[in-house]
Amino acid sequence: MITAILNGYKRPHTLSEQYEAIKSQTIDDVDIMFWGNYHEDSMESFPSDVIEKCTSAFCNKNLGVWARFAYALNAGTEYVCVFDDDTIPGKRWLENCLETMKTHRGLLGCRGVRMTGDDYNMYPGCAYESISSGYGNEQPEPVDIMGHCWFFERDWLRAYWAEMPKTPLTRGGEDMHFSYVLQKHFGLYTYVPPQPKEEPEMWGSLDPSKYGEDMAATSRTSEGHMQANSYWNYIVSQGYKLVKDRQ
Repeated sequence: MITAILNGYKRPHTLSEQYEAIKSQTIDDVDIMFWGNYHEDSMESFPSDVIEKCTSAFCNKNLGVWARFAYALNAGTEYVCVFDDDTIPGKRWLENCLETMKTHRGLLGCRGVRMTGDDYNMYPGCAYESISSGYGNEQPEPVDIMGHCWFFERDWLRAYWAEMPKTPLTRGGEDMHFSYVLQKHFGLYTYVPPQPKEEPEMWGSLDPSKYGEDMAATSRTSEGHMQANSYWNYIVSQGYKLVKDRQ
């Protein structure tokens, strides 16, 4: 029913924890795939016992943050959930996504950003509201951009690859691209499922500050900021409708 895709880049120390979190989900029918994206300092450090339990692929070149969505084309299930390597889900997260799909069919994830102003530069200083694990959203919340993980119907990858940047992006833009093309081609929107403050089992990320704020984060790089800003301005120029403009 669901394929979970785990990513390897700079954080080999998180893979075992991620794998156990997926195996502990309340949804039994979960395949696990591992995408090892090349980084010279970490490729030999990923735990072999976990890799052998997954359907695993390694690359000898850094293909960037878009490549995992190409790897997702190999999933054989109706649904796919792609996880950043800093994201450890609560055991009811996939169940939560399936339930949310029944009422809010769209791209789902655990941390969303909803723009509140008209400054279309993502970094620095744009005006936005963050909807995230533990913040206490009791209902599904519409957002403009999704991060940390992406839950979707595998068939929607047709929209993801229907159009691409003229110049390949390696460090940013993949998240906003998915929301943009789903809205453009399928008329679907992006949501954060309910993540009640007192129910961490439903969260998509149990402790987002544990790994997500370390120096391995691609979003901390100046190149990552530049690519995200450039692509964000591109999709807005192409007619991407923000939540604030749809209400």
